[in-house]
Amino acid sequence: MNPLSSTASTVSTSLLNDFSLEMTGKDVPKLEDAALLIPPNTRINVTFLGNEDLTMRLAAARAVKRLGFRPVPHISARRLGSQAAFEEFLTGLRSDATGSDVFTVGGDPARPEGPYEDSLALIESGLLSEYGVRHVGISGYPEGHPAIASDALWSALREKSAALTAQGLDGSIITQFGFDVDPVLAWVERVRAEGITWPIRIGVPGPAGVRRLMSYAARFGVGTSASIAKKYGLSITNLMGTAGPDKFLHALADGYDPARHGVVKIHFYTFGGLKATSTWIEQFRKEAHA
Repeated sequence: MNPLSSTASTVSTSLLNDFSLEMTGKDVPKLEDAALLIPPNTRINVTFLGNEDLTMRLAAARAVKRLGFRPVPHISARRLGSQAAFEEFLTGLRSDATGSDVFTVGGDPARPEGPYEDSLALIESGLLSEYGVRHVGISGYPEGHPAIASDALWSALREKSAALTAQGLDGSIITQFGFDVDPVLAWVERVRAEGITWPIRIGVPGPAGVRRLMSYAARFGVGTSASIAKKYGLSITNLMGTAGPDKFLHALADGYDPARHGVVKIHFYTFGGLKATSTWIEQFRKEAHA
């Protein structure tokens, strides 16, 4: 019997039940190629990149729906040049019936391109509910954010939770990915202590090259010390290798306590590797029941 089968089964039956995936507007062909490997109605987040336009973003959301999945379009506050641009996007999503569930984020630009400084501004505009949005995802940062102080992050989380609740909107949290389970579970406990009971989707990298993972980690302020890398299964002496989230998910399953951590799911950052990630998930779940 596989010595990891017990924790693998825990991950498969609990944490990996109703996992979500992420794609860009350019990834529609990759989604089509991976579609048979992905369970129907899986939530698939469509990012809001600066090099993709409105037409591409709407087309990607439509493709997610056409293939039998649940589109979760991202809305990047600082990338919106005007209220008109925000409403144009929401109008398109409503027309396509792909906008009931969205994810709001501040976005990469240091300075807003329009009137929205952060995701709280999008929520407080009242436009989301006006255009038929019923569920709003927001970001969480278990290891902090390289450009935002910890106190500001916690304050923003509380304010967004309160604003969505006041508008009668449902919510959830998707975290930045990390390689160390300990700060993730500690952060989840802090969220629950703040009185926020929404489902939390723990961000996990799909299988990818070590060099690429380390590059993204440096960009987002994710810890990559030698001890953390070893725990995750990264070889920092072999940047040409690849790594998957096997060890991270086993450790998460070992430390996860529903009574303390509430509803926790997994969100996979695929880095364009939709088929590789979906194949990995399918194989991991098979091993859990072997």
